Amino acid sequence: MSIRPSGDSSGAAALPDASADHPLLRCAPPALLPFIQLARLDRPIGWWLLLLPCWESSALAAAALRQGPNLWHLTLFFIGAVAMRGAGSTYNDYVDREIDAKVERTRLRPLASGRVTPRAAIGFLVAQCLVGLAVLLSFNGLTIALGLLSPLIVLIYPFAKRFTSWPQAILGLAFAYGALLGWTALAGALGPPALFLYAAAISWTIGFDTIYALQDMRDDAIVGVRSTARLFGPRVQLAVGALYAMSVASAAVAVWLAGGGWLAYLGVAAYAAHLAWQTAQTREDVAPATALRLFRSNRDAGLLLFAGFLAQSLAYLF
Repeated sequence: MSIRPSGDSSGAAALPDASADHPLLRCAPPALLPFIQLARLDRPIGWWLLLLPCWESSALAAAALRQGPNLWHLTLFFIGAVAMRGAGSTYNDYVDREIDAKVERTRLRPLASGRVTPRAAIGFLVAQCLVGLAVLLSFNGLTIALGLLSPLIVLIYPFAKRFTSWPQAILGLAFAYGALLGWTALAGALGPPALFLYAAAISWTIGFDTIYALQDMRDDAIVGVRSTARLFGPRVQLAVGALYAMSVASAAVAVWLAGGGWLAYLGVAAYAAHLAWQTAQTREDVAPATALRLFRSNRDAGLLLFAGFLAQSLAYLF
């Protein structure tokens, strides 16, 4: 893989939504830094948000089956989420490299800035997909079949912002997909609770990615990129609140269909409280730093929901 020099030795630390003191950026050889950024390994929030629907679904399935969590499945989903988040980010940056070069927040990304060549990015993409495929093949046949369909959604997403104001909905279909896989991997069939949890994760993703898109509204308007943040405009708080309310309601129905349990409902309540806190701070003119902080806080929102489901499944061990 070849890398063109960027002319900026601080490029690894220059991305505005990254942590300059991340251990990977400090310790990795300079030649690997652009690829770490390309896979977003220095920004773990992406794989967390891809992972959490998998974990939530697996834990809810365990609770429905009245058994403890499958730690092997949780580990596999972690590896798969990191690999496929990296692959998705690499593909997205490859498709958007010309647009990214025109947007202040993204112009220093490895492909947009020329620090990674398109050919090197494709090779890196293939390598990450092979890791994801190895993980997927560790599950049962139904989960493998469902997992092989998900790349079709991912392929569409980078182009969605060019023809619809709802690219966040396409992202939701992709990021929430683990809500189906976690269930089928353990239960061996696709049940109604998984479908409602998938709906919950889709609404959640549209909501938090709308908040994320608030950072780029000015530049997006200039280059013609569409988003729900631009679509909702001054009604963004109401819209995000409605999306989050749908997510909470769908998660509660999923728990009910799975057989309930007060610990699982407690997780839903904690999740709802966190989303309400986010909504209260969401505004069209919110500062970019605040929008990024709210977006990143969704790791904690998802972990609260997962913790409730995990606790419910653990309760059946005692």
